[in-house]
Amino acid sequence: MKLQVHSIVTGPFQENSYILTDDLSKQCVLIDPGDEADKINSFIDDNNFNPIGIINTHAHLDHIGAVEELKTRYKIPFYLHYLEKPILESYPISCRIFGIEEKAIPTVDNWIEEGGELNIGTFRFSIIETPGHTPGGCCLLIENIIFVGDTLFHGSVGRTDLPGGDWDMLEKSLLYLMENIEENVKIFSGHGIETNFNIEMEKNPFLISLKSNFN
Repeated sequence: MKLQVHSIVTGPFQENSYILTDDLSKQCVLIDPGDEADKINSFIDDNNFNPIGIINTHAHLDHIGAVEELKTRYKIPFYLHYLEKPILESYPISCRIFGIEEKAIPTVDNWIEEGGELNIGTFRFSIIETPGHTPGGCCLLIENIIFVGDTLFHGSVGRTDLPGGDWDMLEKSLLYLMENIEENVKIFSGHGIETNFNIEMEKNPFLISLKSNFN
């Protein structure tokens, strides 16, 4: 495989909707398509990509808004961790609270029960359960790429003040990632720019503090 990550910034929260492609086969997996399905559709069709699945790191409103339209258009399955079900079901009320246009709640075709290997076509993901931002939040590792959703950002970490958030759990998740993901692995977050653990361990104040407290 020859993997390439394409990021399309969507919606009022400026969320990164990712298209992970295999440049050899033109197949792709959609990750956290949060909004503006037409914008994502156009990019896929203009590049002659062939979507074969959608997988989400979590189910917050800014990450799922385009899922149902895309899965219907391309007739592809949607994967989500089972502990995200309450977050998914709260989508309509979350939209009302934040004043966001409500889209269809996506139907989950395959609930992820635990961490481990997940194959979507020839894409071989390692699912890493990283609760804290949400109960069923996951990171998706494939080759030298990891999609971390809102668990970690360049210079910051996910918030835990929304329903289902838990700072203690997020700390444990971050520590696990710091100890188990190689420093040069490319980190793609739900918002903001690409980074890696070499950068974040040196400059992210949250990780620096965690590392200091647990050494």
